[in-house]
Parts: sequence; structure tokens; C-alpha cells
Amino acid sequence: MNTSKIGHSDLAVSRINLGGNVFGWTLDEAQSFKILDAFADKGGNFIDTADVYSCWVPANTGGESETIIGKWLKTRRDKDKLVVATKVGWDFGDGVRKGLKPAYIKQAAEASLKRLQVDTIDLYYTHIDTGEVPVEEYLGAYAELIKEGKVRYIAASNVPADRLRYSLELGASGAYPLYQALQPHYNLVERTTYESEYAPIVAQYGLTVFPYWSLASGFLTGKYRSEADLGKSVRGGGVKKYLDAKGLSVLAALDEVAEKHHTSVAAAALAWLLAKPGIGAPIASATSPSQLDTLFAATALTLDAGDVQALDKASQ
Repeated sequence: MNTSKIGHSDLAVSRINLGGNVFGWTLDEAQSFKILDAFADKGGNFIDTADVYSCWVPANTGGESETIIGKWLKTRRDKDKLVVATKVGWDFGDGVRKGLKPAYIKQAAEASLKRLQVDTIDLYYTHIDTGEVPVEEYLGAYAELIKEGKVRYIAASNVPADRLRYSLELGASGAYPLYQALQPHYNLVERTTYESEYAPIVAQYGLTVFPYWSLASGFLTGKYRSEADLGKSVRGGGVKKYLDAKGLSVLAALDEVAEKHHTSVAAAALAWLLAKPGIGAPIASATSPSQLDTLFAATALTLDAGDVQALDKASQ
């Protein structure tokens, strides 16, 4: 399968980034193992998780996804070929704001390493930067983890554009580690913030982009086309905002592209992302083998200029 290099690193990853947020949430351990096995057997090697997954589930405390992935990694003979990304900095909802304080980053990294049962985190994300900790302080903590061999490379997710640029300036100076990737909210119905604020930074610094919510919480699968459809899943309520003229226009354009290429609406939506500059792999979770088939179909689909233009126009 095609691969994408992460930034200026030596990491080459599959063009689908499997989202681990469902492990320990909508999938139990055995079900998670089946999806992970199928993903790897299809040629996928890039798994995304976070220390906070899935603390929002009653009785969970966070770390459940990492723990499941760690147990699964122990079963794989090819684990050295797998790339696992995890994150630090999000609030666990326990009333104690830990954020990106250097001491906490080191503590959190140790906990993630233990749960993942690995010696090194391949890609460690700043999950969210709320501005409470100076950039130099938390980049300094990453520098120590890299020096100790506990982290290979770093990346950014929910970091304000001005602080991202400043972080990259510091990294480019050689005084601090350099972010290699960006994980933004970006898809056919959420374009403005990424394209106006982040795409220029991505181009300037050669970041590789791994968009989250790449299918807009399922809206871009075409499953939700009216308010009556919102009850189809637990995520249905979150897509109500897309049931407007623009959202329906995007679905209509996706229908045409999908029909033309004899593929699914979801595969067409992901292929649009893959056709954009700097995009390494969309992040998408799967809870069934058929959903995995859809994700991999996107990597085999090449949209022509007319397809991209039609989707661009519908989603403006």
C-alpha cells in the first residue's frame, strides 16, 4: 500500500491512520483486537490514540485505548513495523488541570509507555495547548524525553496557529525539537479554519497533516440526510449542524463522485482529503470489517481534477 513520510522524520506510514478512540469505548478488547488485526493484515501500520481515551465512558479513567493497543502489540510479530501515535495535555475531567506542565508531561509519557508496552513513543502529540504553559517549557520536556529515547518525534494537534508557528520557529532554530506533523479538524464541511490559518504554516515547515473527524462524525458517510436519520447511532446528534444547504450540497456532490467511481460516499470524502497538499492520512476509526474496507478503498481511489473541483465548489 502507498505510504506517506511524516515531516522530515524517517517514519513512513500507511495512508489511513486508524483512530483508537473506539477501543475501550464502543469496542471491547476482543473486538478491538479483531479490528487492529484486520487493519494490519490489510497493510495499515499507523495507529492513533491518546492518554485520555476513553475517560468519558462511565467507569473509565483514561488510558483504556492505550492499554488495549499495548496488549495487542504484544501479539504481533511485526510490531517493529507499526507506528503508534499518542497524545498528552487533554483534561481527564477529574477536576485537576494538568495540561502541559513539564513534570506532568514526563509522568504522562511514562504512563503511556507502560500502557502501550513499548520503549519509545513513535509520535507524541501536544493534544491541546490552552496557553497556560510557555511553549519553551513544554518543548523542553519533549527534548528531554527524546534525549532519553522515550519519544521519537513530536507533533501538534489542537494548538493555536500563533503558538504553533512560534513552536516551529523554536524548533527550526535547533534549540528545541521540531514538530513533524499536525492533526487538525479538517474535512469537506470543516474547511475554513485549517485552510486559512494552518495550511500556510504546514507548507512553510513541511508538516504532514493527519486530519481528525475526517468524516465529520459520520456525516460524510451519507448516513444522515434528514433529522429522522439522527437516531441511527449514538453520534447522530453531533451531525445535526451539518443538515443545512451547504451540508446537503456536499452530500449531493459526493453522491455524483461516488457513483462515477463505483465507490462509497465515505471513500470519496476521504479521497478528497488525500488529494489535498500535505495530507498524509485521514484519521478514521472503524468498528467493523466493512468500515475498514471503506477506509482502504479511499487509498486506492484517485480523484481527477474535475472531481476535486466539484467537491471544492460544493463545500465552499
